[in-house]
Amino acid sequence: MHCALLYSGGKDSTLAALLLDPFYDVTLVSGSFGVRDTDPAQESATAVGFDHVTVDLDPDVAHDAVKQMFDDGYPRNGIQRVHEHAVETVARADWVADADGLGTLDAVADGTRRDDRVPTVDRPLAQSIEDRFDVDYLAPLAGIGRGAIDAMAADRLVVESGPSAEIPKADYEVELRALLRKRYGEGAVADVFPEHTQSRVQGLR
Repeated sequence: MHCALLYSGGKDSTLAALLLDPFYDVTLVSGSFGVRDTDPAQESATAVGFDHVTVDLDPDVAHDAVKQMFDDGYPRNGIQRVHEHAVETVARADWVADADGLGTLDAVADGTRRDDRVPTVDRPLAQSIEDRFDVDYLAPLAGIGRGAIDAMAADRLVVESGPSAEIPKADYEVELRALLRKRYGEGAVADVFPEHTQSRVQGLR
C-alpha cells in the first residue's frame, strides 16, 4: 500500500512517517507555492531514508490566506485554509503520475497532533477527503500528546531546534511569511506570527 504523507522536515511529520512505515510504502510530500528556491525537507527526508516529492499548490490559496491572516492579526485561520488545500491536493494524486514508480495512492497522511489547535483535519473533512478521492486519511499522531511526542523524537531522531524564523523547513509558514512580508512589510510578519520554536530533523539515532 502506498501512503503520501505531508512533510515539513520537522519531528512531527517524521515521527508520523516512522509510525506508518511498517504498514505502507511512505512517500514524503512537501507542498510549495513556488516562493522558495529550495526544499529543505528533501535533505531531512534523505537523512531518514524516505522518498520525497514536492507538489505545487495553488498560489491563489496562499494569497487569500495571507490576506486573511493580516486581517485577523493572527495566522490560525490562514494556516488551516492552506493545510486543507494541501491535504486535498495530495489526495487528488495528480502528481503521482509524474513520480517514477509510485503506482496508485491508497492513503494520505499528515503529522497533526492531539494537542494541535491548527492545523487540524476534523472528522467531516477527513470523511469528505476519503469519499471524494478514494483514499484513506491517516493522522498517526492524533492520539499522542506533546510530552510523548517529544520523548519519542528524543529517542529516535536527531533534531535541530531554534526560533521559527531561523530554522529552514518546508512548512507553510516559511512561504506565508515571505508573502506577508512582500505584501504588507516586515512589521506585519512580527505582528501576525508569534515567535515560537521550530524543529528540523537531521537524521535517525
